[in-house]
Amino acid sequence: MTAGQVLLVLVVAALLLLVIAPVVMYNRFVRQRTLIDESWGQTDVELTRRHDLIPNLVATVQGYAAHERAVLEAVTAARAEAAAHQADPPHDRQRFEDRLTGALATVLARVEAYPDLKASAGFLQLQDELTNTEDRIAAARRFYNGNVRAYNTRVSTFPSNLVAGAFGFGARDFFELRDPAVAAVPSVDLGPTVDGAG
Repeated sequence: MTAGQVLLVLVVAALLLLVIAPVVMYNRFVRQRTLIDESWGQTDVELTRRHDLIPNLVATVQGYAAHERAVLEAVTAARAEAAAHQADPPHDRQRFEDRLTGALATVLARVEAYPDLKASAGFLQLQDELTNTEDRIAAARRFYNGNVRAYNTRVSTFPSNLVAGAFGFGARDFFELRDPAVAAVPSVDLGPTVDGAG
């Protein structure tokens, strides 16, 4: 091969690289964006499941603790508000889900004053479902946020940021609880205490 041919091969290879690299980066952005949307869908499913469990919790608690009306109305209102914002993007939806988690924690804390309710098989099953749902929400949120973090890193690093800017791939919002007290999963341990007083 002559020097001219080698140079021609290098120029063609460089041009191919300049054409192929942006296509590969674009396709990766599309895959990551789809993965984020899919992981948000799973988070949304779990949040909706929690919304669906709230009326059963309210009905069960009402049967045993009718004078806790204000607490039950607060959790019902928080659920309605969160459900009304299901179509909102994750960032806008956070505060409504935070309120619902806080109201739910308040209801579960008030249950401690009702031994008959705590011993009810229906309530225990419902409480177990809520705990499992909260765990699934946390796992789905971690998966979603991990995908958003990887995507946002690519959006902001060179050279992929050039492709992101050219094709309108912008950073995505995380879905995180802001209040650490609200972020904690509500305590649902209804077993006897160490001193036997529970």
